[in-house]
Amino acid sequence: MQKINNKFKDFIVRLACDPVLIYTVIIMMSIMYHYKSEHTVIYGIVSFVIAGLSFRLFDYMTKHKFIGSLGYIALFSVFMYAVRFSVEVGSRTYPLNFGVWFLTPQDVLDYSKWYTIAIFLLFMIFMMSVIYYFTRVRYRIFMGFLIFIIPFAIYGKEFEKMPTYFIILLAVSYILIMVNFRQMQDTEETEVTGKKTIWKSVAAYAVVFAAAASLIPKPEIEANRDFLDTLISAEQFTDRLTAMLNVFRDDTSGEQFRTNSNTPLYYVNSPEPMRLKTTTFSTYHYDNDSWSVEDFDKNFESTFESTSESMRSGILEFPKTGSIIKAVLYAAELNNEFSEKYGFEEYSESQISVPESKWISITSNLRNSQFAPVPQLVQNFWYTSYRNRMALIKSGLIYADNSESDRRFAYDERFIYSYTPDTFFKDSLNKSVTDKFSDDDYEEILSEAVEIIENESDYNEESEMYINRLYDEIDDYDNYDGVLLDYGNSDMIYNLAQEITAGYNSDYDKAKAIEVYFRNNNYIYDLDYRKEKGDNVEDFIFTAKRGVCYEYATAMVLLARAAGIPARYCEGYNMSQPYNNRAIDTNFVVTGNDAHGFPELYIRGFGWLSFEPTVSSDEMTEQGNTAVDSLARAGLIILVLALLLMVCIFFYPAVSHKLFIFRYSRKNPNESVSAIMSRIYRIFGIEKGYTSQETAKIILNEWNADIYNIAEMFDRAVYGEAVLNDIEREKAMSEYIAAYETFKEKKKKRNKKIKNLYS
Repeated sequence: MQKINNKFKDFIVRLACDPVLIYTVIIMMSIMYHYKSEHTVIYGIVSFVIAGLSFRLFDYMTKHKFIGSLGYIALFSVFMYAVRFSVEVGSRTYPLNFGVWFLTPQDVLDYSKWYTIAIFLLFMIFMMSVIYYFTRVRYRIFMGFLIFIIPFAIYGKEFEKMPTYFIILLAVSYILIMVNFRQMQDTEETEVTGKKTIWKSVAAYAVVFAAAASLIPKPEIEANRDFLDTLISAEQFTDRLTAMLNVFRDDTSGEQFRTNSNTPLYYVNSPEPMRLKTTTFSTYHYDNDSWSVEDFDKNFESTFESTSESMRSGILEFPKTGSIIKAVLYAAELNNEFSEKYGFEEYSESQISVPESKWISITSNLRNSQFAPVPQLVQNFWYTSYRNRMALIKSGLIYADNSESDRRFAYDERFIYSYTPDTFFKDSLNKSVTDKFSDDDYEEILSEAVEIIENESDYNEESEMYINRLYDEIDDYDNYDGVLLDYGNSDMIYNLAQEITAGYNSDYDKAKAIEVYFRNNNYIYDLDYRKEKGDNVEDFIFTAKRGVCYEYATAMVLLARAAGIPARYCEGYNMSQPYNNRAIDTNFVVTGNDAHGFPELYIRGFGWLSFEPTVSSDEMTEQGNTAVDSLARAGLIILVLALLLMVCIFFYPAVSHKLFIFRYSRKNPNESVSAIMSRIYRIFGIEKGYTSQETAKIILNEWNADIYNIAEMFDRAVYGEAVLNDIEREKAMSEYIAAYETFKEKKKKRNKKIKNLYS
């Protein structure tokens, strides 16, 4: 039984020290981190077990070609069956087929357990087969390098940054493979040195490399990926790129915001950076930290056709900025009693300053999108190259109203809007009037204003416009004053909302107080933070205080609702990357990295307004690390550790020698002599198979050191069971010290001779 246990321990040790196995596991972990980072360790353990057992089969194959080949075919068949099974199970529970899932960037997809298992199995059988073959069977530098860059290619495809520790582990393990399996033969021109000599060279190289990486200044380089993105992104990989942002979905959990993709989605010509909206959600679920849609998130306000006739007058008109205020002030000018009742007597319709409209043109770089990107504070939808039926959603979205994929918004589709800049509340009078709507019953103000205009105005185009606008607002607000005020009755959120908004009376002031709360209370924007299972918005607000835009937007929506302000969660893009290209008439590009979740709050008297509670990613970038900075720091750490290691190696023989003398000069004589003999074997590099007398003879012939007395005492103590005395111990120690000094001197002369030979 003991023999079996020892064999099992030896087997485990061999596995743990197998550089090919370690390299395979690191490659698999780096790949699987890309597909689902929280399961990386599990995949690493499974990779270790599968590859370790498979490598034993491969060892058998190299000795028994025919039977081994049959074994490999069986193994390959098992893997393919498992892949097929995983894909079939995954296709039943996931909306995309496996091929589309694989080609689509992972940052825009929900996690699929079975598809991820399938991709793991495919990479597993491929990696362990090629790594084993091109190391243990036929070592090939070029093939080894191709295998090494596969994980980097997977990350590079989506412009995702591989974690620094994986880069370092891959590089170190690759060097280990090169050192261990470099196949060379002695020739007249080449002498193959031992592995100890090789490792000294490797250690020196590592120190020099780390020093260069950490100390040499690196230039700031911004890679131009236009050509690459044009080749592989637009046609092949962006068909489903916005699957999480640009199609009707029942829910969202914000996973698409936690990874990176620099694939261009839209090219924009705009006078300023803006926010584009593509979806809205109204109901939050604490149990799984997700949002789902309500009827007015997907119900059509109206449908319309894009024709040449519609383009001459503007396809679609949105509610105008300031139109509610102007309508109510128009009623106040008609009726003094109404004006005095609600405090509008000091204002007039003409005093309201509406920002001048501007134009924005958006060109799509993707296909099969159901939603057109809608800019904030849009006024009119003037033009689109799309020539089919569209619908206006009650939440202000434009939808391609056709189920067939070829009737959705296509690649190179163009949209032109007019909008007003977000400067309305910078005018003190505008804000002052809007604040009045927060003091009284809002629906009562709107209803009375409609009645006054209908009964007391000269019926004209202006009065008709105001009446229609007020009726629409009354109908819509009746919906807002329900589910859009639901915050789940969380006492913690309610109490915090009251604390944040204490002392503020208007909707706008309360909204701004909530917006800045996160910046003033040590919240952190962290793409790498992963929530624990069961965590929700309460954990973000009160405990973790770190997350991405999804957490910030969710928190602001629920806090606003708890403060009495209707709010909804939205997804779309922040437009921030300049991209001047006259050929396509654009000055901004929107990429997958610009995907953004944000809150929209209903400000009574004004309408829907988006806010930005997310802690600035630019600020966090300054505080955080770029990939180059991380590598530089890692290089510096490696340099320091390598220097410490080299110092330890340099001083270790002398220190170890002194400690050995100190320790065994006082030990039991028999134990001391036995330890001295073992140390002599190790220092002089003599295998344990030689007897003590044979060892003494070898050392005398090769090193001119006499240890015969030590050998004689060792034999008497170990085999003759004699009890040695202190004098004999001291004599053995003196002989060991003399042999050690002879060894040092001889070794120094040999090294000097080799140095002179090559100089």
